This record gives sequence, C-alpha cells and structure tokens, in this order.
Amino acid sequence: MSSNQVLIVDDNPNMSALLSDMLDVFDFSSQQATGGLEALQKLSTEDFSVVITDLRMPEMSGSDLLKSIKEKYPKLPVIVISGYSLAEEEDTVLTELADEFIHKPFRMDDIERVLQKVLED
Repeated sequence: MSSNQVLIVDDNPNMSALLSDMLDVFDFSSQQATGGLEALQKLSTEDFSVVITDLRMPEMSGSDLLKSIKEKYPKLPVIVISGYSLAEEEDTVLTELADEFIHKPFRMDDIERVLQKVLED
C-alpha cells in the first residue's frame, strides 16, 4: 500500500482543492473523487493509505461510503469531515466505523494530527 496516497471524497471542488493543498504541505499525494461511487471505483483499482470523506454528498452519503469501505477494505483508515450536526444514527455509524472525525471549519494542524493518528495504528 502506498504510504502517502490519500483519497479525498467531496462534492465541493473547492474543499477538495483546499485539502489537497494541505496534504501537499505534509508530503502526502492525493487524488480526488466527487462522490462515493467514484471513490469506490478508485479504491478498486489503486492503493491508498487513507480516505478523507465529506459526510453530506449527493448520490451516496459519507456514512454509506464509510460502511462500504469498511466492508471491502476493513483496515483502510477513513477520516470523516463535516460541518453539520449528526443525527443519532449517523453518530452511531461514525463512532463505530470512522477512524477519525473532523468538524468544519478545521485548521491545518487538525489534518496533520488525525493523519498521524490513523497512520500510526
């Protein structure tokens, strides 16, 4: 598995670009997917060390993507980012499956901290 390859999943291209720029600072390369289906396709053909996904997206929610990733790639760390309050069901899914959760707005040191934490495990 590539030790510095991150898959960013977000339907907002500005957020994806921001995360990609932040990851560059920490010497991580990244690829972007605009939704869950595209992310699953990329995961089936390439190796990633971690996935960072938004929670609210059209077509497939971040919660559904998280469930799918953990079924197919149980050891792949997934970091969920959201600016929304969580419904109880989502909170349970995230608590049980997500490796880390970051609330928007976030800072660069938040990204660095969670990457170090999930990649140490």
